[in-house]
Amino acid sequence: MGQYVKPFNDGCAANDEFQSANSGLQRGELVRDLLRQRVQIPPVPSDSLARPRLDGKISEALTSRSVLFVEAPCGYGKSHAVVSALGGAEMATDRVRWVALNSQDNAPSRFLTLLAIALDLPETPEQGVQSGATFSDTLSMMQVALAHTGDSQPRVLVLDNLQNLSNPAVVDLLHQLIVDFPAGSSIVLISRKALPFETHSLELENRFTRIGPEALEFSRAETFEFFRPATANSELTSVAVDNLYDMTEGWATPLALYRREVYQNIERKPIQETSSVERFLKESVLGNLTPGQMRSMRGIAELELCSDELFLALEPLLPETGFVPSQAAERGLPLKSMPGRGRWYRVNPLLQEWLKSPVMAGYSERMLQASRWFGVRDQFPEALKYALLAGDAEEVIRIASEGSEALLLGQDTASLLRLRKSLPAQLLERSVRLRIVYSWVHAIGGQFRQARALIDGLAEHDQKEQAARICALKAFILRGEGSVGPALEMADRALAEGELSTQGQLVTQMVRSSALCAAGRFQEAREANRAASRLAREAGDSGSEALAVYAHARIELGKGALKHAEQLLRTGLDTAMQELARPARIGETRLQLNLVLVLWHQGREAEADRLLVTCGRHAEQTRDLGLLLAMTIRVLMCRGQGRLDDAFVWIGRAERAMHSWQVDESLFVPVLEALKANCWLSQNQIDSADQAVRKLAPYREAGCVPELFPMMPGLLDCLQVRVDLARGDLIKARETLQGIRERYEGAIPWGVELHMRLLEAAIVLDEKGAVVALKILSAVVAEAAAEHFISPFRELRSELQELMGKGFGQLPESAFKEALGELFELQANVSGADALAEPISEREQGVLELIAKGLSNQEIADKLHISLHTVKTHARRINAKLEVKSRTQAIVRARELGLL
Repeated sequence: MGQYVKPFNDGCAANDEFQSANSGLQRGELVRDLLRQRVQIPPVPSDSLARPRLDGKISEALTSRSVLFVEAPCGYGKSHAVVSALGGAEMATDRVRWVALNSQDNAPSRFLTLLAIALDLPETPEQGVQSGATFSDTLSMMQVALAHTGDSQPRVLVLDNLQNLSNPAVVDLLHQLIVDFPAGSSIVLISRKALPFETHSLELENRFTRIGPEALEFSRAETFEFFRPATANSELTSVAVDNLYDMTEGWATPLALYRREVYQNIERKPIQETSSVERFLKESVLGNLTPGQMRSMRGIAELELCSDELFLALEPLLPETGFVPSQAAERGLPLKSMPGRGRWYRVNPLLQEWLKSPVMAGYSERMLQASRWFGVRDQFPEALKYALLAGDAEEVIRIASEGSEALLLGQDTASLLRLRKSLPAQLLERSVRLRIVYSWVHAIGGQFRQARALIDGLAEHDQKEQAARICALKAFILRGEGSVGPALEMADRALAEGELSTQGQLVTQMVRSSALCAAGRFQEAREANRAASRLAREAGDSGSEALAVYAHARIELGKGALKHAEQLLRTGLDTAMQELARPARIGETRLQLNLVLVLWHQGREAEADRLLVTCGRHAEQTRDLGLLLAMTIRVLMCRGQGRLDDAFVWIGRAERAMHSWQVDESLFVPVLEALKANCWLSQNQIDSADQAVRKLAPYREAGCVPELFPMMPGLLDCLQVRVDLARGDLIKARETLQGIRERYEGAIPWGVELHMRLLEAAIVLDEKGAVVALKILSAVVAEAAAEHFISPFRELRSELQELMGKGFGQLPESAFKEALGELFELQANVSGADALAEPISEREQGVLELIAKGLSNQEIADKLHISLHTVKTHARRINAKLEVKSRTQAIVRARELGLL
């Protein structure tokens, strides 16, 4: 039997019959009066966070006949975001009609009445159905009436809480409404769930925009801004705010509830134990779930990542479940599908922590089953992790003995590292292979001292028995510490032992490739990389295959081939995306991060920023050291945009993250000190920059080449040159620059080479004048233009500003020149040679510069070792070319043209 729906011409919905009958009013009048009260814009709290970027995104979507769909789970601030954007767009409140829907609006008659009231239409619905029209015909007449109102002002109809509409008849009316909405108006749909009908035709017409939770959730910077008053009053520390962001991932309502309790001086608790947040999770987020669905959510929360297939494998150990992860996500619960991973989902960390307490019966059995599920799929880290969580020592030792620890390299080891503290010491003593596994885990996490301690403590006979494995591990540690030669020697020893598994050979070849690339031996590095790629394919390890592509791209970056590197990275990412239903792998994050690096080098900051948000967050969640590279790029972007306060904030966050991860200081301290020096130079705080550069002296002398930052040694030396230039010490700057070339012995990365030549041009400008300096600058610009490599110019903007001002007009026209013009705020029409009918020659330029310094003709002749007659000839030609009659006029005119 179908659901009974009262005829529309009854004048009222079924649940209003008794009120209408008792009132004695005309049919439906009381219903309409009640419904009118629901057509109003919700208020926005006065202390809500200003989000101009989100406001702009929403406002841009509100064009004629457009449909904006705002979809996110409960508590993401969907309604507030739309209200804020409408206010920011200065949309008059009388042009906005806001309808908050509820489950009673599933009656077509009630839904159409609400629309008629919201759109200021007369009694069109009743008139339509009295003539025998269907609900669809009635809506069509309403739309015609709306189109003929003659109102030229734009109008916005907002339908909120759309998830409450489930009646197919009403859903069909909604679909008809948005497809045939009249011109000049737009519709905003707000829901916790996906729309129950297709939208591709609207998308192809450029009429449909979706804004999801990824846009609505607070960024880390916005979270800090949200809690700024609390941190300013010392009610919260920046570390606490960092932890809040990590726990909530920017989930707006829990953050607002927690801030309220902080301001009310309520006893501080972890956010998941705060009473108001607990009520929100229990009542608002999970309140409508059945007991079986609640058990399903708790079972999903026990796993870091869960797919439908994995959940179904565990279902026999979870009696009376209600849904699988994909169905939970479709219900609008805060589960995120992992990009490119098929139907794998992750519960929001805050909700996950709340659901995990108390532990459900049968936890150990489920973890052991999960371990076996991952084991048969060769997911070594996941299998080991869940065996550890199950507390099954024998299974842990078995997995460690049978699996290849080298498989760890391309996969997520963050959870294994977190479990290290709870690992029984006797378990490590029982299994040599488990010690080696955890030494790898520490090394991948940047904890090289702890990694060494585990293998150095092995008995002599164990070291001999595992010699090849230990050599491969030591090679990886040495390369991670920045050693090039020793890492290469140790890798060769590991391969010579002849006892390595395919995965062991693979990782050793990748270490060789990285070390050879750092040494500037690019051809040999490429050969090692080919060997690693072949081994990855043979092993069927797509995670390591992605890392091999990453390594190849690093080789191309070292050679300066940005465009080829970008092509490799995009191809690698596209290939990785084809492998569905796979757990997270570090290789893909590294591919994304290096694509961000390429985009930043080329000045494509908008693209880089969008990708950086995604891969930076993933690096943080998986505890990937690539996070340091992500934060470094973020600092450089802020510095390039003049947002130096934000740059220092990011440096602080990077420092806290590395300390909390217990990463060896040698890995991150030089990077962060170099960033500080860079920012202080931008602020002209030369003493502070000098102090930071002095701290870098031991790292410069050691000559270490970090795997993540292969250009680091040369760029540290370039920082010293920049400090010398800022102090006006040209002699020391020249000596330091020459020292870099001698230290590199011809193996200078292309990016460092460009930095050095640009700094040389800045030095030569003072030593030999503009002509010689412009020759160097023009040559560097010509090389950089081929790859659109603009980052060195951005980094050295203050050092190059004067020289660029003199020579910009002489650069050949190109897209790269246009980009340089924007960077240095120069225009092509402010030129030297181009403005002259006959250009000034190199010798004439030299004479002109000495004239500008006030030297007499005889003094110029003596300085240039030419005759007095030749000087006078040059001076006459200069005056003729500049169309002036005196020395003074020549100097003024030359400066106008940028020749001086």
